[in-house]
Amino acid sequence: MKTRGVLRWHTAGLLLAVLVIVALPYAVTRFSSQSMREAAALLTHSNVVKATTYRLAYLTRDSESAIYRLLAGDSNDLTQQRKELAGREVPALLRQLRAMTRDNPDQQVRIGALENAITGRITLMNQASARLQQGDPAGARQSLRDAGDLFVINDDIAGIVQAEDNLLESRQVAAHRQAFNNSVVLGVTALAQLLLLGIIVVMSERQIGQRQLAETREGRAVRRSRLIFQAVREPIALFDEKLNSLLVNNAFAELYGMDSQHGSVQLEQIGDGAWSDTVLLQRLNDVLLLDRELWDHDMIQRTADGTDRHVVINARRLQPHDTETPALLLTVSDITTRALAEQKVNELNRQLEGKITQLSDVNRELEAFSYSVSHDLRAPLRHISGFARKLEQHLGDRTDDKTTHYIDVISSSAQRMALLIDDLLVFSRLGRGALRLQAVDMQSLVEEARALSESAVPERRIAWSIEPLPMVIADENMLRTVWQNLLGNAVKYTGHCDVARIEVSVKQDRRGDYEFTVADNGAGFDMQFADKLFGVFQRLHRNSEFPGNGIGLANVRRIIARHGGRVWAEAEPGQGARFHFSLPATDTAGAHT
Repeated sequence: MKTRGVLRWHTAGLLLAVLVIVALPYAVTRFSSQSMREAAALLTHSNVVKATTYRLAYLTRDSESAIYRLLAGDSNDLTQQRKELAGREVPALLRQLRAMTRDNPDQQVRIGALENAITGRITLMNQASARLQQGDPAGARQSLRDAGDLFVINDDIAGIVQAEDNLLESRQVAAHRQAFNNSVVLGVTALAQLLLLGIIVVMSERQIGQRQLAETREGRAVRRSRLIFQAVREPIALFDEKLNSLLVNNAFAELYGMDSQHGSVQLEQIGDGAWSDTVLLQRLNDVLLLDRELWDHDMIQRTADGTDRHVVINARRLQPHDTETPALLLTVSDITTRALAEQKVNELNRQLEGKITQLSDVNRELEAFSYSVSHDLRAPLRHISGFARKLEQHLGDRTDDKTTHYIDVISSSAQRMALLIDDLLVFSRLGRGALRLQAVDMQSLVEEARALSESAVPERRIAWSIEPLPMVIADENMLRTVWQNLLGNAVKYTGHCDVARIEVSVKQDRRGDYEFTVADNGAGFDMQFADKLFGVFQRLHRNSEFPGNGIGLANVRRIIARHGGRVWAEAEPGQGARFHFSLPATDTAGAHT
């Protein structure tokens, strides 16, 4: 676009220079000729005015002369005609003279005076003629003398002629000045022509040099493009509108066993029939004729090494600047390896789907087994508890301390077994129920769990530190269970501390997920046993030291996992523990059901 703009400016400048070189001298010459014509016309006009003035004087004097001749006795026809000539021609000449000097007020005044004088003289001449005809020669002579004395025309004639001479002189001076100015303009024009011609020559030489440099650079660019074209490992070829090869790179030539320096070859003849597919040829012709594009045409081709390869063909039409006929750009991608890999991936996916199906069946069976076992165990436990009470009632006062101890152990064990079964049922339901996602206020859940845990140990001194907590998208009842278990454990395992310190905090990681932490200054645990924390019925402390069933943290892990998060812990024996769990910051938590 920049080169085109510079070229347009060069063309416009050249046209302007030609216009100045050709049109300016023509305009100056035309103006000079017009000025000369106007000067000649003014000169002719002044001469005509002078001639008309002289003609008026001549006619007036000639008529007077004719009357004098008549007084002398010369009364021939010619004399009679001369006497009447002034009366006939003078009025028309005066009107003509007035018309010619209409643009000169001073001359109009002089012509008016001349007109009055001539009219008066003609009047007196007519009077003299009349007296002569009446036989009064003396009166006629007196009239003629009065005409000469009263109406003098010589001064008016001389004034008009002198004014025209002065006007003509001033016009000649103006004409000479105009001629000089025209000469100067012609000289400046000649200098401008020489300057413009010099500029045109310099610009032409510069443009020729730039064009030669551009051609050199273009040649280098073409050579570099050819080197790059040949170095590309993707098979590429260029064909004409009849699908004859124009240019192929080394990768294309190697793939189909042809010489890249060989002359034009028909596409169907390349690769021993690799391109003889009629559907492909029709689509390539559509690309050329209809300016369509061929994208990712998938097919199997036998290449020069005799191997059937899975290739993807792309084609589009190109319109070279130096010709009107289109060309076809063809690229070939060998995806044999990728196709084999995709085939293996598909096979692995099918196997994985089968494993997932088997695992789902196993999970369903385990849940059914857990549920069935939990329910089936309740009946024997009820029998044990019931018969223990009946045995105690049956013995009555005959029971000794040892019998009472045995009966108490049987009853407490049955009750503990019932609690374990209840916990196992809760754990089983956590894996089966659907998540009811909604906006959950974590702050209110923590306050609720805090109040519940404090109510169980009203005599304890507990220092709480709870940061502002966010809203999340989750199952509210399940998260309530999470907080109750974590805060309940924190209260329980700080039971030996004079002042229990429990902190609840939150932060966001680089992905934007929330990471919640419950820290305490309680008993802690050994990190080498951390993998057992979140297992069912797994405990790291004796029941006599810290009571519990070992199911709470297992429930926490299952709930957080179903929400798309994870759970982990850090601790040192006697130095407290830090339990962490993460939740997605958006409603994508519902994807993990």
